[in-house]
Amino acid sequence: MSTARKSKAIISKYTIADLADEFDVTHRAIRFYEDQGLLSPERGGRNAQVRMYSGSDKTRLKLILRGKRLGFSLAEIKEILDIDLYSKPGGSILQLGRFIGTLAKHREALERQMEDLSDQLNELASHELECKRILKSKKVG
Repeated sequence: MSTARKSKAIISKYTIADLADEFDVTHRAIRFYEDQGLLSPERGGRNAQVRMYSGSDKTRLKLILRGKRLGFSLAEIKEILDIDLYSKPGGSILQLGRFIGTLAKHREALERQMEDLSDQLNELASHELECKRILKSKKVG
C-alpha cells in the first residue's frame, strides 16, 4: 500500500473540498445538507469555521446523492438515514414500515413514468412510420 493510501486509511477525516471533489458536488451543496441536518461535521479552527467530516459523513453524503438520483426528497432521505436499527427496536419497526411505504410510492411513480414513456415511444414510432410512408409515396408518385 502506498504511503498516500496508508495516510488516507489512517485518517478518516475529510475536508469539505475532499468530499466536494470526490462526489463532484459544490461546497454550497454540502453546507446545505449540513444545514438540513443530514451531515454533522466536527468544527474546529478559529471561530469553529473549519469543517472536518468523518467516514460516516462521507457515507451519508454518498447515500444522500443516491437518494436524490432516485427521486427522494431531502426529508425522505433524512428519515431513511435516521433509521436506527439497533438502539430502538420498536422505533426501527415503525421507521422501516414508513420506509417501505416511501419506496412503494416511488416505485409506483416510476412505473407510471415508464408507461407514459412507452406510450410516447409508440406514438413517435407511429408518426415516424407514417412520415416514411408519405415520403415513399411522394418519391414514387
